[in-house]
Amino acid sequence: MALAPAPFIFAAALTGSGLPPFWRLATAAIAAISCLASAFFFRRRPGLARLLGGLAVLTGAAALFPYLAADPLAALLGAVAVISAGYALVDFRRPKKEQGGRPLDVHRMLLQARWSAIIAPLLVVVAFFVDAGGHLLSDVALTVSALVTQILVAHWQWRRAIEGQSPAWLIVPGLAAGAVGLAFFLGHARLVIFGLGLVTSLLLPHSAPAPERHGPWWEVLINDPARMLFSTFLALSLLGTLLLLLPGTTPLKALSLVDAAFTAVSAVCVTGLIVVDTPQAFTWFGQLLILLLIQLGGLGIMTITTVALHAMGQRLSLRHERMLMTMTESGHHDLLVSLVTIIKVTFVAEAVGALVLAGSFFSLGDPLWQAVWRGLFTAVSAFCNAGFALQSNSLVDYQGQPLVLHVVAILIVFGGLAPATSLMVPRWLAGQSVPLVARLALITTAVLLVSGTFFFLALEWSGALAGLSVVDKIHNAWFQSVTLRTAGFNSVDISGVIGPTFLVMLFFMFIGGSPGGTAGGAKTTTVGVLAMTFWASIVGCDEVVAYKRRISPATINRAITIMGSGILIWFVMVIMLETTQQISSRDLIFEVTSALGTVGLSTGATDALDGIGKVIVMLAMFIGRIGPMTLFMLLSEHRPGAVSRYLDARITLT
Repeated sequence: MALAPAPFIFAAALTGSGLPPFWRLATAAIAAISCLASAFFFRRRPGLARLLGGLAVLTGAAALFPYLAADPLAALLGAVAVISAGYALVDFRRPKKEQGGRPLDVHRMLLQARWSAIIAPLLVVVAFFVDAGGHLLSDVALTVSALVTQILVAHWQWRRAIEGQSPAWLIVPGLAAGAVGLAFFLGHARLVIFGLGLVTSLLLPHSAPAPERHGPWWEVLINDPARMLFSTFLALSLLGTLLLLLPGTTPLKALSLVDAAFTAVSAVCVTGLIVVDTPQAFTWFGQLLILLLIQLGGLGIMTITTVALHAMGQRLSLRHERMLMTMTESGHHDLLVSLVTIIKVTFVAEAVGALVLAGSFFSLGDPLWQAVWRGLFTAVSAFCNAGFALQSNSLVDYQGQPLVLHVVAILIVFGGLAPATSLMVPRWLAGQSVPLVARLALITTAVLLVSGTFFFLALEWSGALAGLSVVDKIHNAWFQSVTLRTAGFNSVDISGVIGPTFLVMLFFMFIGGSPGGTAGGAKTTTVGVLAMTFWASIVGCDEVVAYKRRISPATINRAITIMGSGILIWFVMVIMLETTQQISSRDLIFEVTSALGTVGLSTGATDALDGIGKVIVMLAMFIGRIGPMTLFMLLSEHRPGAVSRYLDARITLT
């Protein structure tokens, strides 16, 4: 309710003293009404409240769009706010029924009043930045928000009076509301609202009868894996941005905030898209920070945190354990063993790869220390599927070095698979029995690798592969097939590939890697399930069966949802870049697909992006990294089943 007037502050941005355009007033009105309606249905119909809240966020952002388009920093902060608000709406749970009656009602009303009191001064700060000139519409919106706060305070006081407290305190919010109204007419509304909001939030009591909470403050994150995943990746991206702004990370002048944030998000989300040349723009210290962000983003904060909590003797919630067991394909009793195995496999693979690559770089003429550092950086970046390289042209200089190409390719493949799946490769190759999920991931990966090699070799024989020997063409076609879905390295120039190759690359980038690995995308198992469902429909089977195992309808529905949501997000991101960037559609489509798949390949559009374009691509990288995993965990939540009370509908599809 206190936020409802905020869209009119956004509408007044950059409008001078006149009225904002009609479309901005209309979107602000829709946002305000949606926000109020969401507040009304918040406790009655949470699903409808979530939908209305999402509409309020989108229309509010639309009202503010001209301001965001004029300032990349504002666009970055706005993107963070939109993501956070959207995730909060998705993560919203229906409030539990209160027991004990009115004391908990009083506590809830106190919380509402306190949060409203905090929101009012925050809106003043926002208005200071987006409407420094003090438009009348902004002052009206701030005044309404402040009055809503005092009404909520009065509501709380009234309920306390019913419980036996003195009703004399009801006069305080009345006086405060009068002060706000007087300040508005005198032209000092912002100052009074800011001060009154701070005073109100400080004077309101900080405790009331409420259910007792147990455990540390961070337990709310540990108990909800989806919330933990979102918050840790966001926190790591923010921390990485601050670290890359430190003195000594660049040899010359410091990075701009947007460029530092872009690099940090690309490293944390193991994407590899860059707006500054990594070997030229960063010192050894800056490169070390990027490597640390890649390792943390690829290995996963959840894995590290879980092992650390076990080491400290902390017990995980059953919900967290269930999600981790799904990701690691392990049981309850060997969960910790599986997580430790993940860390061991990661470090051993990276160490072996670094050793071989360092020897190769040294034999090719690099000084010893440079060869060691380049080998370590490339190995970690490859296993984490990050695509960052210490060569300005990625691995083009090594297109005639099969050892370098194949070592990097092997690291990419095993990093793109879940560690548990990687350990099953020898058993699978030997024809032994492996779990269905691992078999599905391995078969789909193998099919994509072989078909990708064939397509790239056949289509680019006289194109991107021209000038290479027949053997080197095969090596580089294989390498591009491996790196195409997940990693973002390139050993040939891909900016001039022909149309059919371009379409194949888009398809492979969208698929991505496997669940539990470091790669992004829709995942190989999703595509595998959809392919089996498609074939079952073609041959007229009522059930989808693979290796004497039935694929449940719930799994098929999740695969459809993940694929459909990925396509929808891809479409929205392309439209946003098409609207704001003067770059060819071909390059923008490739850029969005690469960012959402956390691949990191680019046909040159990254260097041509302006500040707004960089923010949009950052948003795509972040969504691409956490979106499929978070959506999977939200869909995987246990919900009690219910028998349908309705007859089957008959809908004609052909």
